Amino acid sequence: MNGIAEEAVAAALAAGAGEAEAYASEDRRREVRAHGGAVESLTAATQRGIGVRAWIGGKVGYAFGTDLSEAGLAEIGACATEAARVADEDEFAAPPVPVRPIPDMEGKGAPELSDSSVAAWSIGDVSELALAVEDAALAADGRVAGVEQAVYADSTERIAVASSTGVGDEYERSSCYAYVQALAEGDGGRETGLGFGLGRGPAALDPVAIGREGGERATAMIGATKPPSRSCPVVLDPTVAASFVGILGRGLGASAVQRGRSPFAGRVGSETAAQAFALSDDGLDPDGPASSPFDGEGVPRRRTALIEDRTLRTYLYDTYSARRGGAASTGNAGRGGYRVLPGVAPSNLIVAPGGLSFEELLRAAGEGVLVTDVAGLHSGVNPVSGVFSVGASGLAVRGGELAEPLREFTIAGDLVSMLGAVEAVGDEPRWVPFGGSVSTPPLLIGAMTVAGS
Repeated sequence: MNGIAEEAVAAALAAGAGEAEAYASEDRRREVRAHGGAVESLTAATQRGIGVRAWIGGKVGYAFGTDLSEAGLAEIGACATEAARVADEDEFAAPPVPVRPIPDMEGKGAPELSDSSVAAWSIGDVSELALAVEDAALAADGRVAGVEQAVYADSTERIAVASSTGVGDEYERSSCYAYVQALAEGDGGRETGLGFGLGRGPAALDPVAIGREGGERATAMIGATKPPSRSCPVVLDPTVAASFVGILGRGLGASAVQRGRSPFAGRVGSETAAQAFALSDDGLDPDGPASSPFDGEGVPRRRTALIEDRTLRTYLYDTYSARRGGAASTGNAGRGGYRVLPGVAPSNLIVAPGGLSFEELLRAAGEGVLVTDVAGLHSGVNPVSGVFSVGASGLAVRGGELAEPLREFTIAGDLVSMLGAVEAVGDEPRWVPFGGSVSTPPLLIGAMTVAGS
């Protein structure tokens, strides 16, 4: 892949580009969906392609394609160069430059990103895993009446970036996950519960634990009622905390700040959160699903402290937003594939663990609510002010212990105030893959508006 990327760069330069960059990728994916004790669907796909950026002065053009032959690369490079010729001038448009050595993929400073079990497990093997997840959910409790779906998915991708400025390398990364949506019946109603697990390969997944979690979360909600409206302590479980952290990560991207689409604009160096809350972006964490030696522009990944000691330390930058903001790239150029131009994106967002167990968090909450699920968070947050009001469900906390299930209520506030109200952080973080790559323990918010009956 690296040789292909270098050939595309050479093609763009030969067509008249002053500078050029190529992003080449090969992606193999499988997904199995099980239902009713049988495999409901199976998909497998491989995709290869390349995207080329070409610069002529302060003008940049982009083209992509899937023909990786010599003639195909020449055409893609020429198209990118022609697009640059007719583009508008932009004083901040420039290719990334190498800033330090890229972490060695032999294990000298870089995480191990690929698991051989992805290739070793056959379609039959992973199908059995999906079916085992469904079986475990059904066996978790007699009140589990069925499973909406049990899903297994994996991917292996190879990424290469090359540029005329000397940026260039490649890596391979694998990932997999499984989840189940269990259905429980009781008290005249039906409740759902999610169980999930993730790893580099299928050998890292525990189908019994995943299925049991889905079944137990579903049955825990049987008989749920609305809580009374009030302001009270709220514990966010890791899946819900991760959803909020994902929103934070986007708001801390420099491009959002520069476009006036972030509640954190102008807050670098100021108090932004409680002492208990610390957040970093770490693209080299060995366990991080989004880890890689370099970002979507070939800039080396790193750990970036975002919030620590109450203070917002910096924003996340790619090359363009860094030039616009008079800063340096933090290695946070993300891509959704070779068809897409790079843009600022978090890698692995990590909330530093605290010193309290989950039981101690509940005791600290006293009389409050444990939120285990939210609906519509991404559309329910104002990107400019950070104000949110979203539907939620969970369990009452009474006398520091879990009590009756709750549903059909909303939690409301704003992101900055919520960060300032974090009273304690749990000691057991969990990686959550939904909406990004986030590692977080449960969080105790000292006070939050709960609107129910």
